[in-house]
Amino acid sequence: MLLYLNGIFVGLLILSNIVAVKLFSIGTWAMLPAAVIIYIFTFPLTDVIVEVYGKKEAQRTVRAGLITQLMALIFIAVTIALPAAPTFTEQTSYETILSGSFRVVLASLISYTISQHLDVYVFGRLKTKHGAKKLWLRNNASTMLSQLIDTTIFITIAFYGMMPLSVLGGLIITQYAFKFLATIVLTPVVYLLVSLVKKQEAKQKVTEATAA
Repeated sequence: MLLYLNGIFVGLLILSNIVAVKLFSIGTWAMLPAAVIIYIFTFPLTDVIVEVYGKKEAQRTVRAGLITQLMALIFIAVTIALPAAPTFTEQTSYETILSGSFRVVLASLISYTISQHLDVYVFGRLKTKHGAKKLWLRNNASTMLSQLIDTTIFITIAFYGMMPLSVLGGLIITQYAFKFLATIVLTPVVYLLVSLVKKQEAKQKVTEATAA
């Protein structure tokens, strides 16, 4: 199951980077990048990995995500640089969708690395303290804190100096509010995933013991 969780985690990261160029609005309340509705699922996944497999495995997952993102950026840059065929008339659109500014990309990688490692660290510390109890507490506490750090770092690095500080602060508040609410809503999903993964691991151990 760990292999599948890692695959889903990395897949969601790459997908969130691809769709990040689109902005959507929630009425007049907020304008958010489309990536946010995908990226918010990566934190519950690392929480599940810490809960079932331990902090070291989750740290490996985060590192794998960083390496994969760097590789994706390299290959995307290569494909953009390839000479377009005469019949391919969408080169400009292709570049617009797949290439972000260096500053935004840098902000994304820095915020990802810091926030995901923080999420794993806080979740691991709370699990050491409470054991199998209070999954809801370590899930929400670690994710809410790391999402705050992620949002603040990303928006600050990506947009500082490009807009008034009041607008910058507004972006941070609205995006974090969305992520905060999403964390609460996704708590039952974390419980469900932990239960399913533990059951699958138990079945796997029984199968291996029988085969031996």
